[in-house]
Amino acid sequence: MALAFTAWAANVKLYLKDGGYQLVREYQVQSDRVRFYSVERSEWEEMPLDLVDLKRTGAESASRQAAEEKEAKLVFEENQASRQVQDEVSRIPRAPGVYWIKGTEVKPLKQAESKVHTETGRSILRHLSPMPTPVTKTATLEVDGAHSANVFANPAQEFYIQLSDTEPFGIARLTPKGTVRVAENISYMANEATEEPEIVATLQLELADGLYKIWAKEPLPAGEYAVVQYTEGKINMQIWDFAVKRK
Repeated sequence: MALAFTAWAANVKLYLKDGGYQLVREYQVQSDRVRFYSVERSEWEEMPLDLVDLKRTGAESASRQAAEEKEAKLVFEENQASRQVQDEVSRIPRAPGVYWIKGTEVKPLKQAESKVHTETGRSILRHLSPMPTPVTKTATLEVDGAHSANVFANPAQEFYIQLSDTEPFGIARLTPKGTVRVAENISYMANEATEEPEIVATLQLELADGLYKIWAKEPLPAGEYAVVQYTEGKINMQIWDFAVKRK
């Protein structure tokens, strides 16, 4: 009994040694003949094996199959990523704020109270809108405590921020100064304020309208930081402080 080889594919080019080809649905190598199903004529036909370029036919079929498998893998990975994003979005509360995930639990990052420190004293930030004409030319925006109570060992910790308004946001480095941490320096000219937070480079991914994932582009050195949301020149920075302390 002669051995039969079957190639299953959609619209395979069965190449001939004279340079032409037959467009076939499938073909079978049977001893000294090739049996194939012609797409053009919708019927089974045969031709001598020595007229068929099996090497070229097989190589193209293998290349096509590899391309199809690669595309299928990409589609699968994209669908997986999409499902992961949908899962993340469904888990994060809609209330404005900053969150992080520990295992299967979503945890909020407590917002810190900040104060503007001038030569004449310190004032709670929420009491400074609109900002009165300053007595001094410089000030600092400060958070109480030399260290944050929110400590992470992961220098690439990911956070989720649900914006309360369409404003810039990022991760800022806080500078310990005695019993406080400085979030930014502020300078005044006339009645205009210039803010100078130390913003670190981050990667940001929009998951839904107003919801972003944010993490440092490079691993953060040990120190004091905060996820911040603000409007430049308005001195309205919202601060969610944390520290990185590697094990």
